[in-house]
Order: sequence, then structure tokens, then C-alpha cells
Amino acid sequence: MSTPRNHIVVMKFGGTSVEDAKAIDRTAAIVRTRTEKGLSPVVVVSAMAKVTDQLLAAAAAAGKGDKMGALAISARLRNRHIDTAAELLDNERFTALQPVIGNEFDSLDDLLRGIAAVGELTPRTTDNVVSYGERLSSRMVAAAFDQRGLNGIHHDARESIITDSAFGKAKPLSDKIEEKLVANVLPLIDAGKTPVMGGFIGSNEQGITTTLGRGGSDYTGALIGGGLHAGAIEIWTDVNGIMTTDPRITSDALRVKTISFEEAAELAYFGAKVLHPATILPAVQKNIPVWVLNSRNAANEGTKIIAAAPPCKSPFKCIAAKRKLTIIDIVSSGMLMSHGYMKAVFDIFDRHKVVVDMVSTSEVSISLTVDSTIGLDAVIEDLSAIADVKLDPNKALICLVGEDIRGHAGISGQVFTAVSHVNVRMISQGASEINMSFMIEEADVEEAVRSLHKKFFANPDPSVFDVEARAAAQTEPATAKA
Repeated sequence: MSTPRNHIVVMKFGGTSVEDAKAIDRTAAIVRTRTEKGLSPVVVVSAMAKVTDQLLAAAAAAGKGDKMGALAISARLRNRHIDTAAELLDNERFTALQPVIGNEFDSLDDLLRGIAAVGELTPRTTDNVVSYGERLSSRMVAAAFDQRGLNGIHHDARESIITDSAFGKAKPLSDKIEEKLVANVLPLIDAGKTPVMGGFIGSNEQGITTTLGRGGSDYTGALIGGGLHAGAIEIWTDVNGIMTTDPRITSDALRVKTISFEEAAELAYFGAKVLHPATILPAVQKNIPVWVLNSRNAANEGTKIIAAAPPCKSPFKCIAAKRKLTIIDIVSSGMLMSHGYMKAVFDIFDRHKVVVDMVSTSEVSISLTVDSTIGLDAVIEDLSAIADVKLDPNKALICLVGEDIRGHAGISGQVFTAVSHVNVRMISQGASEINMSFMIEEADVEEAVRSLHKKFFANPDPSVFDVEARAAAQTEPATAKA
């Protein structure tokens, strides 16, 4: 087992943290606080805010043969990056970087023309198009860091993040990634440099560009942290850490100070937007603490994710909601006392690569949920050969997560009393005993979450939750009125 390199901290910054010159300057100031503590940062950046969406729009336009539309999007992005670089850098560094940006966009334009000429957009080509966002942002940030005394140096993530060839959602090859990071990035750190890499992008073993899927920049950060055996991984976003629920639903949402890897994984999978679902897996494997922090409020302590979180008086840490789900009801008398029936059902989902979120069974029926309609028609056709099948769309999953569910008798009764005015469609408690989930109508999500939050977080444990922020928020209106 490799020795931990506790001086290395991997810092991942999202799109809003590098969206313009002011944000990048703020990011540089945050990184400086780590170097001043004697730490060695490795920085991972997303594309500038909204750039990935615009690149996808350009690719789609080209795929439909709209060459001019695609090139117009590219031209707007070119101007945005050049304008940001001009504001961010001194004359010498801007003069050096401008042709690099120009060459990248020239290459992108050639790619878009080729797509438009062929009239076909493949997953491989899409990955190539969207990779430009991170390729450009990481170069700009590296130059900005260098100018600000941080010894910034660009390292193309595609040289170290090696994946399979599942374009659009490539699987990282961990052993090869660690080998490349030790060869390519560790020497830069040892030389006192601050490597800056684009998140989300990689390449297969043939050197062809791949991506890890939307939200994959967080994953890149964790892969680098795991591969370098770093002392910590920091995910910098635009919220103060992991919250008890979505603050857009209830203003009483609280910051969770500390949470376990297992709890965070459940939350990420069941709809919490702060973390990519796969983010923490490399950190769990190497027992590396992960921090979720706010680049717009760097003084906030954020949330620390560790192997074992401290005990909590409340049974739950967080409430997550996952919308746009479909329930599939599968009913067949042939299921009764039948060996192999369940296997036959799930083999169909496996064959069509459709992921199931939640399952509930009775003697003659199975109800399960999916969050995507891609491939669903083929699944329904195959299922219909062995059972009666009914779809029930526009549903949402409410998931309550907490390691202390185990120690609270009668917790189910408290949960369903709190939402007794909401129609509950399916109920499930995870085998890990740290989540309790149920399905409701999508239209009832906000009412259900508010009721549950009021029930379980009215008197929060100050050792686990940031109650001071709630108290401050409650006193401010009164002070203003006075």
C-alpha cells in the first residue's frame, strides 16, 4: 500500500468558480490560502459556467447539418474566452495565451464543419466537442495562477485520466491513472508547481478523448486524489456544503458539518446535486477525507465527509428528492412460487442497460422505478412477453438518509405521520439501514420535504448541524424591522 502524501490537497472548482475573470481571481486567492499553509495543491477545473451546454448545442446543430449555427455558437465562446483572458492576464501572458486559445477554437470549428458535412453526431465526436470547455478553462486558470505567484502549470488531464472507450460516460482505469499521475503530475508537485487540470475529460488507451459524463469534474478530482494518495480532496462549489435539504424548497435548510462516506454516497445517488454520485468512491477506497466548500464564501467551514461520522441525536442527516421518475408495475400469476422469475425480469433490464432505482415486491407483482426513458420501450416489449406491464410516470422519490436510523424505534411511523396528507406510492428501506425512501407524485415533492424537515430538524443537534446560521437568519428580519 502506498504511503499517504498528506501535503497534497486536490482542489476541484466548478463552473461558477471559473465563470469569469473575477471568479478565477477569487479561486486563485483560495488556492493561495493552501500554499500559505505549506500544502501542495493540485487544481481541477470545470469548463466556464454554461460552456458545456453551449458546446453540446453546437454539436447538436452541426449534427443536424446547421453548420452556420454551430459556428456562430463557437464564435461567441471564442470571444468570451479571449475577453476573459484579456481581463485576467497581463500583456505578456495574454499575448502568449491568445494564439493557444485561437488554435483550440480553430480546431473546434474544423470539427464542427466535419460533423455538419457528414450529418451525423456520434458519442465519440460529442466527447471531443465538449472536451474543449475544460481544455480552455484549465489553460486560462494555469496562466492566471502563474501570474499571481502560484507557479501554475497546465497539465492536460487526457494524459493522465485513462478510461475505457464508453464515450459519453467512460469508466476510469484506476491502476493506469495512478501510474500516469505518479509519472506526470507528482514531479510537477515535487518541483513546487501548482498543476491545473481540466475535469470531466480523459482519454482511452489509444489516446482518443473521452468524458466521464455530466458532473464528472468532481469524479476527476477524486480520481486524482486517490491516485496521488492525497491528504484531502476539496470540492469547491457555490453552496456552503451539504445541506439538510434543498434550500430552494425550505429556507430552514441547515449545513451539515460532518457526514459519513456512506451517507454522502446515498445522498449523491438519490438526487443531492452537490456531489456527483461516483465522486467519493476513490476517496472511500483510500480513506481520504472530502470537503465540500463554497468558493463564494471561502470562510465557511463547509461539510467534511469521512469514513465514520460522529453520532447524531437526530435519526436523519438529510432529505433528498429525485424527480422525473417512472414506476413500472410488473404483474404475473406466473411469479407465484416460481423459481427464476425475478432473475428473468432483471436480466431484461440488464440486457438493455436500464438502471433501476428502487424495487418493491409482493407475491405476484414487482414495482420498480427508473429515472430515464432511454431504452425503456425495448424493456417494456420484452417484459410484456412474461407479464402484464403498466407505466406510471411523473413520480418522485423522497430519500431520508442517516446512520442513526438503526437506533430509533418507531421511526417509520414518525415519517409517514409527517406526510400523512401526501399519497405514498412505494416504500423501501435500504439494506444498509441508512436510508428510508418512498415514492410520491412529483407535484407533492415540496410539500412533503417541508413537512419532513419541520418534523425532524426543528431542534437540530449543534454538534452535527450549523444551527448558528439558522439563528442568524431568524434574527435578521426582526433587527431590520426594529
